[in-house]
Amino acid sequence: MAISASDVKKLRDMTGAGMMECKKALTETDGDFDKAIDYLRTKGMQKVEKKAGRSTEQGIIQSYIHPGSRLGVLVEINCETDFVARTDDFLTFAKDVAMQIAAAKPIAVSRDEVDSKVVDHELDIYRAQAREQGKPEQVIERMTTGKLEKFYQESCLLEQPFVKDPDKTIGDYLKETIGKLGENMVIKRFVRFELGE
Repeated sequence: MAISASDVKKLRDMTGAGMMECKKALTETDGDFDKAIDYLRTKGMQKVEKKAGRSTEQGIIQSYIHPGSRLGVLVEINCETDFVARTDDFLTFAKDVAMQIAAAKPIAVSRDEVDSKVVDHELDIYRAQAREQGKPEQVIERMTTGKLEKFYQESCLLEQPFVKDPDKTIGDYLKETIGKLGENMVIKRFVRFELGE
């Protein structure tokens, strides 16, 4: 099947992938746009995994001040080159992440960064709640594990549902952006300020 230049351009506009990648995706999927998008996403995730080990020493510190000036966020997001740090896609991602932090109040970027004392405290509370309900020990451990998983999803930035698109997490959004920009990116750290806290 012949793939037209306009089809390639349409897929590129939809996905942000390169022209040759779009042409290959359409060729592999016989011109089916939905399958081509899935194809690109699959290949993109493989590329993201390959980029994960690369050094990220450039980037920006993005700020967000909520209307009314009672809430503010600073977030550091790193990438490989200064060129990518200045692109619209990178800046949009940084602004979205800062807004996410303001709205969803994460306590850490990832679960590795959550203080073990906080985790132990949460586990103690979950076990006490289960014992209050008269649950047997093997059930208590399963309940505790499930509640801890939910705690991570609510408290860790990368695992939180993205406020603008709850069908994906911030981690998914990060991977999509890495695939689109072709460079490794890292959400390094953040600080959230709320008046009176």
